Amino acid sequence: MNVLLLGSGGREHALAWAISNSPQLETLFIAPGNAGMESCGTIVDVSASDHPAVIAFCKDNAIDLVVVGPEAPLVAGLVDDLAKAGTRAFGPTKAAAQLEGSKSFTKEICSKYNIPTANYVHAKTIEDAKAAVTKMGAPVVVKADGLAAGKGVVVAMTLEEANAAVDACFDGVFGDAGAEVVVEEFLEGEEASFFALSDGTNVLPLASAQDHKRVGDGDTGPNTGGMGAYSPAPILDEAMSEQVVKEIIEPTIKAMADMGHPYKGVLFAGLMISADGPKLIEHNCRFGDPECQVLMMRLKDDILTLMNAAVDGLLDKVSARWFDTVALTVVMASKGYPGSYEKGTVIKGADDTSSDNVQVFHAGTALHNGELIATGGRVLNVTAVGETVKEAQVRAYDAVEKIHWPNGFCRKDIGWRAL
Repeated sequence: MNVLLLGSGGREHALAWAISNSPQLETLFIAPGNAGMESCGTIVDVSASDHPAVIAFCKDNAIDLVVVGPEAPLVAGLVDDLAKAGTRAFGPTKAAAQLEGSKSFTKEICSKYNIPTANYVHAKTIEDAKAAVTKMGAPVVVKADGLAAGKGVVVAMTLEEANAAVDACFDGVFGDAGAEVVVEEFLEGEEASFFALSDGTNVLPLASAQDHKRVGDGDTGPNTGGMGAYSPAPILDEAMSEQVVKEIIEPTIKAMADMGHPYKGVLFAGLMISADGPKLIEHNCRFGDPECQVLMMRLKDDILTLMNAAVDGLLDKVSARWFDTVALTVVMASKGYPGSYEKGTVIKGADDTSSDNVQVFHAGTALHNGELIATGGRVLNVTAVGETVKEAQVRAYDAVEKIHWPNGFCRKDIGWRAL
């Protein structure tokens, strides 16, 4: 198979690594990729936002499957345009990707199909949003309705914080994503992530993970795109996972089919495990980042087999097996992240740490005059496997210590919940 993978982050490097190990693969093209992904395939200069260019590349290179890594191209309808051009793609259509593209869309489905979630108000004006904040009281959650690159959610512990978040949304801090907001009740419990594949009808449960969103040790400081993760999540045992599939995943897939928007691809459910059981925080229409990194390290089966089955409506014919190990990833980020940070700083030793038990997945990296440099906020994902969380954690941090990057930092406590 000739495969085109779109994306440039740690998630896409992990997917590239997994796809490159498939016996079905003939050629893997990666656009735009990063410095670490050059060992997995051929880097090409094609933008996922330029749909005609992607379609033309697929025709010129006899692409059998396009794998769309990030959410923005999915919400923009890239899969639809590829389908019209006769090219198979792994990922939901524009209509189905509304599950991530619009939080109010997902909330309405939850209400109609009795999917457990937080009580909410969908507000289209600043006055309605602040009225909802006052009625719910603090703590309360304020969310930009659309895509905000993971930064459009504020867990406000006071009414002042909540109203400031509402102001930020309607003042355009998140662009069009904040033109409407969802105000939610604050849920108590432990957060976890659950992943499943769907072919529009069938559901194939994958695995669980937990990530660390806050920038600082002990889950302190501002939210980020994710500072580390591990899989499996201890709180999502077999019984709890089955409950998530029955009460959240399957009703969501049924809802999309009922609406005439069958969901094909990976569905990533962000969950709160409360005293009342699992509740949906949000749906995402792609693999998580950095959760994908730990999932790919644990997956026994060929990822291309699973992706093809999802695209072709054959998920009931395949299974997904997992190594009985724990995978843990530590994100190395540029100092200053998630605020402003310096670009172009040199990293040494990143390629000297990989082994059977450790993989370093790149995110914001590039090669400049033969040197590896940091080009983004989240830069490296040092990922290790072990028989226990502790063993995986020790291996990951031992590898981090071998990387020389004075301008980088990481959290020192990834995996603390499980320990």
